[in-house]
Amino acid sequence: MGITFNPEYIVKVFPKLLEALPLTLLIVILSLAFGLLLALLLAAAKLGSSRILRILATWYISFIRGTPPLVQLFLVFYGLPQVLKGIGIDINSWDKVVFAIITFSLNGAAFLSEIMRSAYQAVDRGQQEAAFSVGMTPFQAFRRVMLPQAFAIALPNLGNSAISLLKETSLAFTIGVVDVMGRAQVISIRSNGVNQLELFIAVALLYWALCFIIEKAVALLERAFKKGHKGVAG
Repeated sequence: MGITFNPEYIVKVFPKLLEALPLTLLIVILSLAFGLLLALLLAAAKLGSSRILRILATWYISFIRGTPPLVQLFLVFYGLPQVLKGIGIDINSWDKVVFAIITFSLNGAAFLSEIMRSAYQAVDRGQQEAAFSVGMTPFQAFRRVMLPQAFAIALPNLGNSAISLLKETSLAFTIGVVDVMGRAQVISIRSNGVNQLELFIAVALLYWALCFIIEKAVALLERAFKKGHKGVAG
């Protein structure tokens, strides 16, 4: 029995996949936001003077970078409720999306922290000294001088991390989250596996389009930052 390829099905199934797109974007945006916050703390710990914090941050980053995201998702989904139950906190009623966001935030933070740390170290130390010379406090120098420049340096790699995070969220369906990939699985089951090739071509095209948009958005941000620095220099 031959397999019949039906390109019209790709167009037909696309709107059904788009219905799950808001949930996918929600997971990506929240995971990226929380991941960035945690990444800044990890980067500060590795750059700070506390040896204990440096060791803890290093081991955390090593563990996250050395284990598959799918394993991390299962550890959070199955392990976190048991750990918290031991101290009298029941989170079994939480939405599965919350566990996905926690996992991808923790995962992204490890990679983002190394990006931010290396970008911060790439900023000329003379910038910090100049900030001190005009009366800025260390925190003001960091917030107004060092951090914006470090962010500009890190921007291309941050864009790559956002793309990686988007693709990793496709694993959320394994714990029952009905995002784009989860919706594709539901459609596949309901159709008894008919037109699976066309279905997953549609999924691939959708993720590709999202990644393309992220690439273009990062490129626009890079140009805006360069223009802003030129303006300041002028």
